[in-house]
Amino acid sequence: MLRFDHEELALMPSLRALYAADVRFVEVIGKWLIALAQSINARPPALRLLDEQRASGWFDRSDMVGYCAYVDRFAGTLAGVERRVGYLRDLGVRYLHLLPFLRTRSGDNDGGFAVRDYGEVDPALGSNTDLASLTAVLRAQGISLCADFVLNHTADDHAWALAAKSGSVTHQDYYHRIADAGLVARYEATLPEVFPMSAPGNFTRVDALDGWVWTTFYPYQWDLNWSNPKVFAEMSLAMLRLANLGVEVFRIDSAAYLWKRLGTACTNLPECHLVLRALRAVAAIAAPGVLLKAEAIMPMRELPRYFGSGGRGGEECHLAYHSSLMAATWAGLATQRADIVASVLTRSPRPPSGCAWINYVRCHDDIGWQVLAHEAAGHGGCAPFDLDWVARFYAGEVAGSYAQGEAFQSQGLEHAHGSNGMAASLVGLHRAIASGDAEQQQLARRRLLLLYGLCLSGAGVPLLYMGDELALGNDESFRLHPQRRLEGRWLHRPAMDWVLADAVDAGDGIAAATHATLRRWIGLRAAHPELAPSAPLRAWTDPGSAVLVVARGENFLALFNFTDHVQTLDLRTPDHGDAWFDVLAGCRCLSPLRIEPYGTHWLVRQ
Repeated sequence: MLRFDHEELALMPSLRALYAADVRFVEVIGKWLIALAQSINARPPALRLLDEQRASGWFDRSDMVGYCAYVDRFAGTLAGVERRVGYLRDLGVRYLHLLPFLRTRSGDNDGGFAVRDYGEVDPALGSNTDLASLTAVLRAQGISLCADFVLNHTADDHAWALAAKSGSVTHQDYYHRIADAGLVARYEATLPEVFPMSAPGNFTRVDALDGWVWTTFYPYQWDLNWSNPKVFAEMSLAMLRLANLGVEVFRIDSAAYLWKRLGTACTNLPECHLVLRALRAVAAIAAPGVLLKAEAIMPMRELPRYFGSGGRGGEECHLAYHSSLMAATWAGLATQRADIVASVLTRSPRPPSGCAWINYVRCHDDIGWQVLAHEAAGHGGCAPFDLDWVARFYAGEVAGSYAQGEAFQSQGLEHAHGSNGMAASLVGLHRAIASGDAEQQQLARRRLLLLYGLCLSGAGVPLLYMGDELALGNDESFRLHPQRRLEGRWLHRPAMDWVLADAVDAGDGIAAATHATLRRWIGLRAAHPELAPSAPLRAWTDPGSAVLVVARGENFLALFNFTDHVQTLDLRTPDHGDAWFDVLAGCRCLSPLRIEPYGTHWLVRQ
């Protein structure tokens, strides 16, 4: 009751702002409050204890490192994941993000993001009992489970969609149904296209509805109508049911798209933030140990708002993907310019207390370049650069490119959208292995480690993508799969190679070496409180070199050479001389420090 009294200050004003004008509001919210109380009473004792033990910002630790994987690609089923928890623990993982595992649409399903049932694990992956068992085992090992929560849309064979197609007016109002072709055209005039090549437009004609349904992503993903209070009631309760099965973090998929308004891009609207604020309050009331993580792949100017109150209040999501930093790091690597990354880091606001960025190198999606449009135009403190050239570089389409990637949804050479590929392939490692060029293999491996060295030492919770710790490459087999062959992002969704993984301690190849290095670096990160997500960060590019310098606190420096040639850096300061120790190399540094091509150093004052 005390939690409700406190969180009501955020919850009820948000709900009234969203729904007070709707005649259904009082009845819907009255019934919802009863169901909310039932959900609270149904929370298992072990999870109640976890709620009580966790203080705000419980993830703000230097040993908090995440790992992201598809259930089936990683271990087949949830039970299979449970059998591999030891592997994750030994790597140093404390946060496991499993991509969508709820019952999904029959046929094409966007990698599980077309959800058919929010209350049931997909039978191909296990059962709700398996999920509860996995979360219990993870908790025992100090690992928190993050699950995707797809708020923007359901599958077109979800029970609500089927009822809508059968004529239920109530359920038709769960979605955006438009009967007027002219109104569809007026909306389209200001809407961007997420998948301009494979799924152009934002609406799909559905004969059973005698009109169009809003489909931002794919025709089989129907956008939910969040202006309907019943949608909020149903979805928030679905979230709590999953929380009661042990999910500790919810990745709020497509957070920026939840609200629609004619004449706008229908992204980042104020009502999106009210929905997130209300959801956070619901979680704080019913499951206060649970976190919300915003997946809003938007330019830097929009990102801090997903923490709440313009990025100052922390009333919305606890975590948010730092997509601009991810893309900037790849752009910096291609152009051999550290200033692009320094610009983004310098302008990244420090999240509110109890919040943090998610730092990542790769994920199941493409590298989206348009988040850097502002920086590429020469704004934000760095000289202009050509995003289209960067995209072509990672598609291997420019002279001197080492990358083995592919363009994604790009309309010609001058309209870059995204790039696909596993990190090890994008940095040129597998091309170098195929050619037998030992020198290029070494450079490629340094590029991969530079990316993760920055990810691990930046201000945020670092997230490893499955297979990167083994330097796994692209998976070309998707081209033979009838449902995946037209979805290029499957290039970087390989199956886990457990033969390699199980042999890392005895092996001496690239996979074993990469795994050993990242495991050691994760351990070193855990030993340095300066690398906790909330610890202060300053970043700059040394005027005499192309080295990115990242300072964490007063006594820790991370150095990154973004070029293919040796750089030197003077470490001497008036008050400390050159007394630095390189924790990665395990030795004292001499000044000036010689930094090998694509070299990474973590230094602490002695």
